[in-house]
Amino acid sequence: MLSEDKLGQRIREMRQAQGLSLDKLAQKTGFTKGYLSKVENSDKAPPVSTLVVLAEALGTTISELFGEQQPHSACSLVKKNQRLLMARGGTAFGYSYETLAHAYPNKRMEPYLLTIPANNTKKAMFQHRGEEMMLVIQGTMHFTHGDQEYLVEEGDCIYFDSGIPHLGLAVGDQDVKCVMVIFVP
Repeated sequence: MLSEDKLGQRIREMRQAQGLSLDKLAQKTGFTKGYLSKVENSDKAPPVSTLVVLAEALGTTISELFGEQQPHSACSLVKKNQRLLMARGGTAFGYSYETLAHAYPNKRMEPYLLTIPANNTKKAMFQHRGEEMMLVIQGTMHFTHGDQEYLVEEGDCIYFDSGIPHLGLAVGDQDVKCVMVIFVP
């Protein structure tokens, strides 16, 4: 599996292998050419919502973007110490994602352990095709989905259409940890 600092290079290679210019990829994703260039040249992973859109536009999966090429298996176990840190507070929003099923190839769902830092002042809405589920296992999250707002506490689970703009922010001085599963049809 690629490290986070090689992800942009991998995205560029996949785009070029398909004969896509940055302009064409921008048209397919709705992102600006400048943003895509920044993603390709960064040593930090973009938000998962961006990766979902890029993977779809490139006809691949997030797992394949990270270079996961495992032999097919009907079952996969990822031990706690085998999780891969996909973004170490490196996204512009401070979120970090640990992979929970990176050893399973061609999966239809993308499960992560998401950490939303306390006292984060950056508020950007996320939006991508599919559905998402978040089970809060630590802390309390203020969650916005479209024009609705929710207080999601430890033990609560929220399932939503990720095509509607959404945002989660930690409440109080404690980081929020969620088991997050993204499904993109």
